[in-house]
Parts: sequence; structure tokens; C-alpha cells
Amino acid sequence: MMIAGVDEVGRGPLVGDVVTAAVILDPARPILELNDSKKLSEKKREALFPIIQERALAWSVGRATPAEIDDINILQATLLAMTRAVQGLAIQPDFVQVDGNRLPAWSYAAEAIVKGDGSVACISAASIIAKVVRDREMLALDKIYPEYGFAKHKGYPTKAHLECLANLPILPNYRRSFKPVAKLLQAK
Repeated sequence: MMIAGVDEVGRGPLVGDVVTAAVILDPARPILELNDSKKLSEKKREALFPIIQERALAWSVGRATPAEIDDINILQATLLAMTRAVQGLAIQPDFVQVDGNRLPAWSYAAEAIVKGDGSVACISAASIIAKVVRDREMLALDKIYPEYGFAKHKGYPTKAHLECLANLPILPNYRRSFKPVAKLLQAK
């Protein structure tokens, strides 16, 4: 039975895509040290990333853009990104395990597992893929706009990020429907 694990990264940030991943692990090639990406160091995530890509039977990344998030809301955008990740798999799964308490409206047999990213290997693998992809995108954005500090806060609404934003233009990459950004747009 082909089981895909799905997780998301980036629901809370003010900037960038919400990124999801779907991973079908190969039972014959287990990967040790998989865990919720938030519980692993950046170094460990970066080390596991190519191992997951190489040993998994299939993996895929899905996303929803800031414009889509603003249009349909973050929850619906996350569910859309999850659907895109699963549909992007080279092998379609028989069953899907999703981290969290909600499932997209799709035709896949599936279950939502609260804290699955720390307890189900295929969801942990998806968590790592999604986190590394999104963090790398924030590092790339930081190279273009170093004054925003994306390498440090990864787009999350930290005190430093909000202070920065109060004095800098709101980039197209920002989610305009998110309260701190919407307030600044109104003020400016």
C-alpha cells in the first residue's frame, strides 16, 4: 500500500508562499532520525533533505501564493497547496496521512493526524521537505532585500520584522490580508 505523508510550513508568516510537501517513503530504505522539522536543527534538516529525496519512492512540493492566500484565506490556501503536493507525486498514493486536524476536500482515502509530524515517519519527511524549501526561499529573498531580515525571521511577525516593516515598503511577496500588513497598508 502506497501511503503519502503531507505537512505544511508557513501558515503564520507575513510573507511568501505557504509550502506543503507530500512524501511516500520506501519501507525497504528506512530513514533514521526523522522528526517534526521544528524539533530538528537547521543543520539536521539540511542533512536529511537529500536523503529523503533520494530514498523516498516519491516526493512533491505544493504551494499557494500570497495572492491566493489573500483571495481564499490561509486555511483554504493550505488545503489547496496540500492537494497540489499530492497530485504532484510521481506515484499516486492509496492512502494519505495529513498532519493536523483538517483534510482537503479530495478523493484520496485519508486521515488527519494531530501532531503527526512528530509521530508518523512519512509526515515527518514531508515536514522536513516543506521546511527546507520554504526556508531556502526566505534566504533567497533575503539576498534580494537584506534590509528586511528574512534570513533571521523567515517572514514570521517578530518584533524586529514588524519594526522593519513599519519603515520599509510592503513588497509584492507580502500577504496583504494578514492584519499587521493590512494595518500598515491602511496607514501608508
